[in-house]
Amino acid sequence: MAIGRRRQEPEPVHGAGISIGGNNMAPLQNVVGQNISHVHQHATVEGATDIDSVRELLATFRLDLERNEPQLEHADALRAMATSVDNSLAEPAERVGALRGIAQALPALVVGSVVQQSGEALAHAIGGLVN
Repeated sequence: MAIGRRRQEPEPVHGAGISIGGNNMAPLQNVVGQNISHVHQHATVEGATDIDSVRELLATFRLDLERNEPQLEHADALRAMATSVDNSLAEPAERVGALRGIAQALPALVVGSVVQQSGEALAHAIGGLVN
């Protein structure tokens, strides 16, 4: 017979999650028991952006550039990018590399500026066009 004090078990604490008891370090499983711990999701949307949409956003971006040019640090570079986009849209299949480069570089040039919204929208649309 064991003599001594009985160890008190801590009272359960109510949390926001669901407790299943025991060791919760097991891999995640879906309802049919398949292991889903290393699942990565990726989705692509074919034809998400058409050339006309990119041209409309380019026109908006150019208007923003003209209106706010005195306040922009990189106005010449942004204007050159807009011209490059315009030229590339004439033959987008052949100028995919240039368009992809602009889609990647443009957000960094417009961040924190008065043309950030139109610049990021244009970059996103170009990215949707070339992907």
